Order: sequence, then C-alpha cells, then structure tokens
Amino acid sequence: MMLVPRKNNFDLFDSFFDDDAFFTRKERNLMKTDIREKKDKYIIDIDLPGFEKENISLSLKNGYLGISAKVSKEEKNEGEEKFVHRERFYGECSRSFYVGDEITEEDIMAEFKNGILKIEVPKKNHEDKSKEIKHIEIK
Repeated sequence: MMLVPRKNNFDLFDSFFDDDAFFTRKERNLMKTDIREKKDKYIIDIDLPGFEKENISLSLKNGYLGISAKVSKEEKNEGEEKFVHRERFYGECSRSFYVGDEITEEDIMAEFKNGILKIEVPKKNHEDKSKEIKHIEIK
C-alpha cells in the first residue's frame, strides 16, 4: 500500500506557476501535511491552527481517507470599520489520501492536540491475488 495525497481541485496554473510572488492564495497555507512511514504504519500530521476539534471530520470511502475542517468567524461591523488587510482564514478546507481498500474505520486512530491533527493508518499486507490458484469448473 502506498499513501498518496490527492488534491481536490486540480489547477493547472497553480502547479505550473507555483510562484508565491505572483500567485498568492490563502488556501496554500492551510492543511500543511507531513507523512511519515514507520515499519507498521503511516503517521499523518496536519496543521489546523485555529480550528476546533468539533469542526474537523474524517471519513473513509472507497479506500480514500477524507479530512475536512471548517471555521467561521462572526463579522462584527462596528460603525465605519472595515478591514484594510486580512489573513486569518474562515471557511472550509479538505484533503484526501488513498490509504487502500483493505483499511477500515476501526483501523485508523486520530488525535487533535495544539492545532495538529495526528492520524495513524496501519499498513496492511494485502495478499497477492495473482498467485492464487483459481479452479474453473469443467462442464
């Protein structure tokens, strides 16, 4: 099994012109992820500063581990006040990783502490089915 990140919204220009001086996006700084491999598991560390545990969800579908998080900020417009510059994020973000069809929800461990989501995904030995002998009935 190989743990592979998948971008939800592929943008040819983002991947081709990956230059922060010309193309800046707040989303680029969200969900920064490190993936480490150990003998028996993968460890995924995702930075989610400013998010609450209750607003983070994990799902598993067709071998893909989906992580989504949302944060909302109340707009308080006090008189004539308006933002001149704004960097703090509010909204939703998500990522997904292929972890394999043999992984179940019970296999995955997750912990959120100090703005970092730590996910442990075990390595499962998938049997090589090409070596299995399949008998065909003769009629």
